[in-house]
Amino acid sequence: MKPHPRGAEWEQRAEQYLRDRGLQTLERNFHCRLGELDLVMRDGEATVFVEVRYRHGDGHGGGLGSVTRAKRLKIVRAAGIFLSRRPRLATGPCRFDVVAITGEPRAPRFDWVRAAFDAY
Repeated sequence: MKPHPRGAEWEQRAEQYLRDRGLQTLERNFHCRLGELDLVMRDGEATVFVEVRYRHGDGHGGGLGSVTRAKRLKIVRAAGIFLSRRPRLATGPCRFDVVAITGEPRAPRFDWVRAAFDAY
């Protein structure tokens, strides 16, 4: 399943934002039976699972607020599948980040929340 064209654009912009800050891309749009991961990146020794959310405005909690408990659970489960297929990465640290993007497409604001939630 391909991401929506608008979603794919924001994921690319978020990826570049993170790459500009020193992260390395491991995979984009990982899909499995349990869910999808927008971006999987490397930050030093850590494998980082990144959820990208774009909202035009901050209403209703904005992008960060839209990552519900159910969505977090899907991300954690998909990350488990991802790591089971890459045992070398499974032994190191990992974290779950959210990049919430708001504003006009010509002048977006990026809010990168490291360790936005835990794998519970």
